[in-house]
Amino acid sequence: MPRISTALALSLATLATGFLLGACETVPTNNTSTTGTTATPAANSTTTGGSGQGLKIGTLLPTTGDLASIGQQMVGAVPLLVNSVNACGGVNGEPVTLVEVDDQTDPKAGAAGITKLATVDKVAGVVGSFASSVSSAAISIAAPNKVMLVSPGSTSPVFTEKAKKGDFQNFWARTAPPDTYQALALAQLANKKGFKRVSTVVINNDYGVGFEKAFVETFEKLGGTVVNKGKPVRYDPKAQTFDTEAAAAFAGKPDAVLAVLYAETGSLFLKAAYQQGLTQGVQILLTDGVKADTFPEQVGKSADGKFLLAGAIGTVPGSDGKALEDLKKLWQEKKGGVPGEYVPQTWDAAALLVLAAQAAKENTGVGIASKIREVANGVGVDSTQVTDVCEGLKLLKEGKTINYQGASGNVDIDANGDVVGVYDVWTVGEDGKLKVIDKVNPK
Repeated sequence: MPRISTALALSLATLATGFLLGACETVPTNNTSTTGTTATPAANSTTTGGSGQGLKIGTLLPTTGDLASIGQQMVGAVPLLVNSVNACGGVNGEPVTLVEVDDQTDPKAGAAGITKLATVDKVAGVVGSFASSVSSAAISIAAPNKVMLVSPGSTSPVFTEKAKKGDFQNFWARTAPPDTYQALALAQLANKKGFKRVSTVVINNDYGVGFEKAFVETFEKLGGTVVNKGKPVRYDPKAQTFDTEAAAAFAGKPDAVLAVLYAETGSLFLKAAYQQGLTQGVQILLTDGVKADTFPEQVGKSADGKFLLAGAIGTVPGSDGKALEDLKKLWQEKKGGVPGEYVPQTWDAAALLVLAAQAAKENTGVGIASKIREVANGVGVDSTQVTDVCEGLKLLKEGKTINYQGASGNVDIDANGDVVGVYDVWTVGEDGKLKVIDKVNPK
């Protein structure tokens, strides 16, 4: 799905608010028309935590839809952090309240959800969204309502471009690096493995198209050829059959096919390619959108019981932050197992919201936006590096400055709201299990 325009997002917001609440407060529409537009109402939300008098934050993450397999783990990180913060005294002397909304991996539902969070729940900050298309819709509503939006996974380069123009009024940041870096990492990986001719297939939204453009530019600079550059294959996120797209993506005998997909639709695409016999002798290159333990099973097995996806390789934003081991221990204690993909980035997004509110000494989006870079990057030589959020809150209450070192990385946020990260290289084994085999630092 193409990126939602600001005007459409605001129209969706107005309608969604009316649908959910009747005569409640709505965001300004800047004279945009709502004729003929129907918004998807937000899914049921869950509120946990404090009394409502202190800091209130929200999550806008996918527990259903195309990215649910990853989003369901991500959403568990924020209440874990909120409970930890409330156990050590909360923020600005009050417990933190959390309101959780499922964005359904859908921009319309995301627009309805952020409208509810901003105008009904009146949150100061939101962790979300994951899908770039949903965040595009959400930030158009969050910024005018002065709600700080911190995405743990929307990686489209579009956000960097818009931030440079001042579109977000500093109410946007992300703890996962933009795809300009991941595309560079994957292009370097393809070049290192000797692939000279690569074709691409991507989901037709901000994430897929942005990644495709960045990969093509980088891979060509490294001397490679993108076979279908003139006729890129971009599939409809709502599609259910993919025979035509599969044939087009594998045409021209490429050495490898870069597939930038979401899990639900991506599994159908890859299954169609395998069933047509298109994948023999072609390396499948994947990205973070399908990096879930359940994905090989979704794609399926051959008649002889072998996983179709065995041997595929991909990249995903890694986590190498100083707070990672502590998060792993807490996750094991409270939930069992290990945190999945993007959980560290989600934890860090929530951490930055509460630390910035404490630094600002006010529970508002304006306060958070004014201090989020300060707590993320540190100010001056006197800033104390902290990995523990409670320690950071304590120092901030004492009037000191901090430099938060996160679980995903050092989370230093630049003027455009971006961070630079490290990337894990992963592969699918013969047993269908995913394993990390290397790391790539894009240069």
